[in-house]
Amino acid sequence: MQKRILTLGVATLLSISCFAQNKLPKNANAVKFSQAINPTDAYKHLSILASDEFEGRDTGKKGAWMAADYIRDYFKSIGLKGPVDGGYFQKVDLINYAISQSLFTINGQPKEANKDFIIGTAAVGLNGFTFNTNDIVFAGYGISKDGYNDYDGINVEGKVVMIFANGDPTVKATDKMDARMAKMALGRKIFYLTQNKAKAVILIDPKIDNITDHYKESFLESDVMVKNEETTKRMQKQHPFVSISISTATANEIFKIAGTSIDAVQGKIMSTMKPASQNIEVAISASAMKTEMSVRGENVLGFLEGSDPKLKKEVLVLTGHYDHIGITPDVEGPDKINNGADDDGSGTTGVLLMAKAFMNAKKAGKGPKRSILFMTVIGEEKGLWGSEWYSEHPVFPLENTIANLNTDMIGRIGEEYLGKPDSANYIYSIGSNMLSTELGKLSEQVNNTYTKMKLDFKYDDPKDPERIYYRSDHYNFAKHNIPIIFYYDGMLQQDYHRPGDEVSKINFQLLTKRAKLTYFTAWELANRAKRPVVDKK
Repeated sequence: MQKRILTLGVATLLSISCFAQNKLPKNANAVKFSQAINPTDAYKHLSILASDEFEGRDTGKKGAWMAADYIRDYFKSIGLKGPVDGGYFQKVDLINYAISQSLFTINGQPKEANKDFIIGTAAVGLNGFTFNTNDIVFAGYGISKDGYNDYDGINVEGKVVMIFANGDPTVKATDKMDARMAKMALGRKIFYLTQNKAKAVILIDPKIDNITDHYKESFLESDVMVKNEETTKRMQKQHPFVSISISTATANEIFKIAGTSIDAVQGKIMSTMKPASQNIEVAISASAMKTEMSVRGENVLGFLEGSDPKLKKEVLVLTGHYDHIGITPDVEGPDKINNGADDDGSGTTGVLLMAKAFMNAKKAGKGPKRSILFMTVIGEEKGLWGSEWYSEHPVFPLENTIANLNTDMIGRIGEEYLGKPDSANYIYSIGSNMLSTELGKLSEQVNNTYTKMKLDFKYDDPKDPERIYYRSDHYNFAKHNIPIIFYYDGMLQQDYHRPGDEVSKINFQLLTKRAKLTYFTAWELANRAKRPVVDKK
């Protein structure tokens, strides 16, 4: 008995000493089971999730469904339970509005949709559109600037205007625009017409002549959206500017009526460097309708029930978003797939690794006292949809949710740390002190005990111009006064939302160290006597 008392006394002294040094007593079991979080397994997961086969995991697309299936199957294989009526998918009610029919006629002669002309879903409101006109305004390249104005002396209000989709006669041929610049230039042309109350625009687009599947999809695939009252009201009020793209052959039919051609008007503009705008008497009619379609989308949930009869009703939620932005058909270069290895294949991988670590502990009889929900969410890139859906339709009561630890981009070195001594040993820790002083202190104690990384709190600044605190899934827990920590690598420029965000650029040692910091923090939260106190709003 004396030996036991002595042992307890030493343990107490060690504990007091650790807290005095802003540390926790190291838990041998936590360290033992953290071995499941390793670069080898991280690579196995991420090389699949961020492969070309998954097509950038765009919400509502095949690649995202493949990712959801992969995550579900993995959760099931390691023994996590499906908490949604026995399943692992929480359906998020997603819809899009696809073009159901479209019409374009010249002097009563119908043209063939998606060959002679194409009407994009973005140009069609919820209730569709129709118009008829007996004359149109041809306004060259649709440019209005000092020294050259296709609209000089022309009032476009209430008119159907035809322009070249691309090009600018005042720009030298050597100053070629890339796809992004061309899209911005077209946006400025359309903005001018909307501001000046034109009825519609007909865009002469040579890409329609031999339209590729990807280019066609960029017109016909509408943005997926969450179906709720707010979205429906917004769509009903929306009156988008009508835009119709036509082939050069279709354009020449119209020009022929005016006794000219594309080559003739372009040649005249280039030789004189003056606009060749004119009114063309031609009967044009156009219409399009939309149909609502349901789209598959789901959060993937795996549940580990706590071992303590009193504490297991309390739930810690670990999140990462598995979606990305898909394929960009008009990007320069042969690689058009945005693989999203870092954003957020890395954070999703972190969640899978932590799930394995905790399940190994559970199987060895060392599982957490509180329950843990491992949740990878959809639609983050669209507007934090999946996490918002969960916060509005929680599987476990929000009042029983003690905290959310969110990993979103944990696999690379951000711009501010490139070439610096801490480049391979830092993480931006965001929001740990926003709602709970206690959680903030615990986070630092865990780091000082286990991982000894540099915690950068830059983005906790209320004046942060990037507003990072509001830009990932943790925010949908924070707004319900649930304490959160958001772990982030700070990559905002290099390859961000570009095809260059590839698996080959991931630092797997750094990814796993950051995932371990999250895991050790989760271990403490899931096993300590009390949940973190919320003392701020």
